[in-house]
Amino acid sequence: MNKTAVVLLNLGGPDSVNAIHPFLFNLFNDPAILKLPLLIRWPLAKLISTLRVKKAKDIYLQIGGKSPILSLTNQQGKALEIILKQKYSGVIKVFVCMRYWHPMSQEVSQAVKEFNPKQVVLLPLYPQFSTTTTGSAIKDWYKNAKKNGLNVPISTICCYPIITGLIEAHAELVTKAYKIAETMGKPRIIFSAHGLPKSVIQKGDPYEFQVNKMAKAIIQALNVKELDWIIAYQSKVGPLEWLGPPTEQEIKKAGFEKKSVVIVPVAFVSEHSETLVELDIEYAEIAKQSGVRSYQRVPAVATHPRFISALGNLVELAIKKRSGVSSFNGKVYCLSDFNNCPMFKEYLGGC
Repeated sequence: MNKTAVVLLNLGGPDSVNAIHPFLFNLFNDPAILKLPLLIRWPLAKLISTLRVKKAKDIYLQIGGKSPILSLTNQQGKALEIILKQKYSGVIKVFVCMRYWHPMSQEVSQAVKEFNPKQVVLLPLYPQFSTTTTGSAIKDWYKNAKKNGLNVPISTICCYPIITGLIEAHAELVTKAYKIAETMGKPRIIFSAHGLPKSVIQKGDPYEFQVNKMAKAIIQALNVKELDWIIAYQSKVGPLEWLGPPTEQEIKKAGFEKKSVVIVPVAFVSEHSETLVELDIEYAEIAKQSGVRSYQRVPAVATHPRFISALGNLVELAIKKRSGVSSFNGKVYCLSDFNNCPMFKEYLGGC
């Protein structure tokens, strides 16, 4: 029987207060995050995770002491599996694989091996490619799949920042928030993406380029004349110079100008601490203190039918490709100066 395993790749998050410290260690021990030799990275990750654990606990206690990302990703997986079973006569099963907390690639690749598929599709839940997210997750999958003896063709979707269903879902959700905000005057839309050190971008990472393309596609879909909007970045950690402007700075600026604000989590497809705490609590308080007239946070696309349908289309593309790496349209999407785009170099024996 023809079996296909679809693996949704996501960041993961602690499932209890006790899991916060090891989750942070796993994050900072990733060579894609701290680009240092293991002998230096391991003790440094121990130190950073220990120093940050109290602050992280305070964050997660505000949302029940754990991350909701696994539950929400499972919901996305179930929704995707339903539409895939309507499309294909073969057996398709969706697996969820997290990068920094369970279920991680070692256990998920073993479960996929036991499923015994003819093909594996890796589908990251990061619309924009970055070496620090999708790239790290793919490398980790290959390493542990090889350890577990999973030896079948793997077809990977590397990015889909402007795929139609994703943009339509965002546009619908933004429109609802915009209509509420504009009752207090013309709003400013702030597309808030997770930040990265500029040094990562300077080495050829296409993340910022793809964030820009996605924001512009949403603006075009909104079709509002003379729209006031900007892209900003959140969640800065450490002393390095990061992408900007900072989201909190743009909120304060909007308050000074007596604007309403619509915040769009443009790089997140499900809710977690960066949206539920940083955007909903911390930045909402900044907006209040800064005089923002109306602060509306757009929800993540989650299981929006158009987004799930778009994921289904990506799986269909990957199945047809059989193996290797492909963007959302099967072609090279990034500009040639992004040498860390997986379609410009052979990525793990991919395209």
